[in-house]
Order: sequence, then C-alpha cells, then structure tokens
Amino acid sequence: MVDKFGIRKLMTLGSVCILLGWLLGGTLFKDSLFGIYACYGLIAGTGAGIIYICAVSNAVKWFPDRRGLATGLTAAGFGGGAAFSILPIQATMNAVGGWAMTMAIWGVGQGIIGICMAMVLRHPPTGWKPVGWQPGTQQGATAVVQSRVEFTWTKTLMRPEFYALYVAFLCMGIGGLMSTANMVQMAKSFNLADAKVLGIGIIALTAAMASAMNATSRVLWGFLSDKLGREYTMALAFALEAVFVFLVTKVAGSPVFFVVAFSLVFLCWGEIYALFPAVTGDVFGAKNSGSNYGMMYTSKGVGSIIGGYGAAALAGYFAGSFIVPYYIAAGLNVLAAVLMLFIMMPLVRSRIAKESHEMA
Repeated sequence: MVDKFGIRKLMTLGSVCILLGWLLGGTLFKDSLFGIYACYGLIAGTGAGIIYICAVSNAVKWFPDRRGLATGLTAAGFGGGAAFSILPIQATMNAVGGWAMTMAIWGVGQGIIGICMAMVLRHPPTGWKPVGWQPGTQQGATAVVQSRVEFTWTKTLMRPEFYALYVAFLCMGIGGLMSTANMVQMAKSFNLADAKVLGIGIIALTAAMASAMNATSRVLWGFLSDKLGREYTMALAFALEAVFVFLVTKVAGSPVFFVVAFSLVFLCWGEIYALFPAVTGDVFGAKNSGSNYGMMYTSKGVGSIIGGYGAAALAGYFAGSFIVPYYIAAGLNVLAAVLMLFIMMPLVRSRIAKESHEMA
C-alpha cells in the first residue's frame, strides 16, 4: 500500500492507529482484557507495523549505495525506542498513578509525533540516485548486487529467491522471538530467576542488555553488509547466532553467563530487521520494496507463534526445560546460513548477471 498510496498517507494512518489503540486501551477499554488486546495488539500493533514498513522501505529507496546501513539505522530507531522508553514510561506511571492513564498519554504523544513525521517524509523522485553513484559499479564476490528489474508483489511471489529468503527469515526469527517471549521461564528453568548481577535482578539486566545489543546489531551488521556483500554478511551473522544460541543451553547456575549469552544472541539476531529489508530491495528492486518486504515480514508473525507458544509447549513436554527448543533453534540458524550461501547467492547472482547482460 505504501508503494501505491505514498508514505505520508500510510504513515499518517499508522500514527492514528497507534494513537487510537493506546488511547482507547487506556480509557474506554481499560477494564476489558479482550478490549485491551484488541486496542493495543490489533489496532496499535497494525499501526506500528505500518510505520516500520514505511520507514525501512523508504530507506531502501533513498540510499541504494548504503542500503544496509540505512535500513540498520532505521530499524535501530524502531527497536531502540522500546528500550529507551522503559524508564520514562515507568516514571509516568509513578506520576499519574497507574498504567491506564500512562498508556493513554503515551499513545497521544506517539500519535502526534508520528503524524508530524509523516508530513516530512517523502519518496525520492523516479530515477533518483546519489550523486556520483552508479549501480553495478562494485566488483568482486563480496560486492552488493542489485537488480535493475522492479518486481511487483505478484512477480516477487513467483521467484524462488523470495521463498528462500522467507524460510531464512523464519529460521532466524524463531530463536530471538523465543528468547523474548520466554526469558522469565528460561531463567526459572536454569534456576536463575532470583539471581542478581551487580545488584540488579537478572531478568531486568538481561532485558536491558538484550535491547541495547538488538539495536546495535542492526547498525553494525547493516554497515558490514554494505562492505562484505549481503549474502556473506548474513551467513556470518546467522552462523554466529547458531553458536550463541547453543551457548544458552550451558548457562545453568551462572548468572553472569546468562546475561552475556543472551546479549550475544541478540547481537546476532536483531540484524534480521536491517538485512532482510535491504536484501529484499536488492533482489526485487526498490520501487515496490514496501509491498515486497511487507510480505517477507509476515514470517515474523509465524516465527512468534513457533518461538513463543511452540517453544513453551515443547519445553513443557520436557519438564520445563528449554534445552531442546534451543538445540532446534541453533539448527535452524545453521540452515539459514546454508540457504544464504548455497541457495540464495547462486540464484540471485546468476539472475542479476543475466538481467545486466540483456540490458547491456
């Protein structure tokens, strides 16, 4: 929709959804669990998704020469905002005396800021490119290759590269989403729920460190992907994620190791929200990147179900132990790395080389 109706209209819609979702959830529906789920999860969640897709797809369009870094910085803002707002939201709750009014106040604030930003943002003009930059000028195996064909969403769905990327996104998403959804339960399973590090509760400290690493990951790996090439960077990050996810299974009895292991997991997980929009723009063109990445992003929803409810159910089968789910997640990370190197790279580079030859 953003590619068809424009970023300002969609960003405004997303901002209004966030404003209404938070405001209604904190006022009219504050006494209804279903109402809160509907307002915050459905209405505000839809708005947040719209804003994320609009922002990253616009970064893809404006910065083809530094697409990884651009999407990384954008995604870091999206993820980092959650981390930096924790203490202010807590302070607001203390000041106004409850979560409901806090939710309403922050919803109105977010909505107004989003609408103001929507008035500023715009898509680049047709044919725009940075001064001095020519597509296809990079050489060598580590170059970032970009298609000159602008794939519509229907044509994208006909390409095997889309499904390879989708599966890789899903495989990578599960481990991080599992850690996000079940961190408290995992601390309990490792007998660490009441532990402290530097006088700080282990859950609070791990959540703060994980949020910081999550935001850092998006900028770091996005920057590296512009230098090393998208496929090599993704394969490296995915392989390291497999190692760190496996290390989580060894943290029992060590509060410090618990914090470090989870921080490393998020350092090599958060990059999926920077690299996948970038590679989607590379492979299928920037013009329709909003709709194409929007389809790709649905894998997060699938991954949240598998990594959240599925992992918890599997852990319950093993007497509350998350060891087996983490073994499976590590294996899926390895599969994602293999997909990028041995499926995606040959498919994409041979196709784009053929396109370049035909257009020459």
